[in-house]
Amino acid sequence: MCKGEVWMRTTGIVTDSHSSISQSEAEKLGIFVLPMPFYMNGTCYYEGINITREEFLDRLCRLEDISTSQPSPEAVMELWDKALSQYKDILYIPISSGLSGSCQTAMMLAREEKYEGRVYVVDNGSVSTPLHRSILDALDLLESGCSAAEVKVRMEQAKTKAGIYISVDNLKYLKHGGRISAGVALVGGLLNVKPVLHFDIGMLELYKNCRGLKRAKQTMIEEVKTVIAKSYQQEYDAGNMHIVAASSAGKEETEAWVKEIETAFPGQTILCDELSFGVTCHIGPGALAIACSKKIEA
Repeated sequence: MCKGEVWMRTTGIVTDSHSSISQSEAEKLGIFVLPMPFYMNGTCYYEGINITREEFLDRLCRLEDISTSQPSPEAVMELWDKALSQYKDILYIPISSGLSGSCQTAMMLAREEKYEGRVYVVDNGSVSTPLHRSILDALDLLESGCSAAEVKVRMEQAKTKAGIYISVDNLKYLKHGGRISAGVALVGGLLNVKPVLHFDIGMLELYKNCRGLKRAKQTMIEEVKTVIAKSYQQEYDAGNMHIVAASSAGKEETEAWVKEIETAFPGQTILCDELSFGVTCHIGPGALAIACSKKIEA
C-alpha cells in the first residue's frame, strides 16, 4: 500500500442479533445485524427493534407463551442486498447451525445465482459473546487483506477451538422449554441446584449440576482453565486466546461475575455481553456464562 493511500474494505459482514452486537455497535463497526424474530402470546417481536430488554425480561418472568423463530428468507435477502449495494461481497455469520436452522436456510439462499460468489455463509458454531468476538477477529482479518473466502475457512476451522459454559439460575425455564421434566425442576429447585450447560460445536448440553451459584461459577472457571491447560496453554501464554463472558443477570451480578473472571485470568480484557433474547428464552434471566476461544488469525 502506498504511503498516504486509504485502504477501503471491500467485504461486508452481516450477522444476526444472537451475536449480542447491538444496532448501534454494528453501525460503529460498519457491519449489519439482522434482528431475530420471536413470538410472545402470538405477536411477533424483533430483538432490539420493537421491544425493550426490560419488557422482554418482565414478560419472560411471567412465563408468557414465548417461542423463538427463524428470520424469513425475505428478511435475510433484503439485508444481504443492502450490504451488497455497499460491498463487493459479504460474509454472513449467523447463530450456530446446532442451535438454529437459520444457518442452513442461509446456505441454501446463498446458492441463488445473484448471490453465488458474493455471499459466503459462515457456520462459526457459536453464539452470543463468542460469536461477537469471532466477528471482531473477522474484521481484523479483512483489514489485514484476507479475502471473504479465506476468512470463511479460518472461522469454520476455529469453531472446534473453544469452550463455552453457562450457569442457569432457575430450572423452570428449562422445564418450560421441555428440556427437563417437571419432577427434575421441582427437586432441583428445592436443593438449590444450578445446572452448568456446555456448548460444544453448536450443541447445548447439560454438563454438571451444582449446589448453589457460588459452586456453579467456580465450576465454570475451573473447566475453562482445564480446557486451556489441556489444549491451548501455548496459545494462552502467547496472548492468542480470548476469555469472554455473557449474562442475562442484573448489572451488579454481571459486574461481579466479570471481576471474578478477571481475577481468575489476570491480564485478560474480558468482553461481556447480554445474552440474546433468543438464548434467554430457553435458559431464563439470571444466567451467567464464560468462554475461551482461540484467536482467529491469518
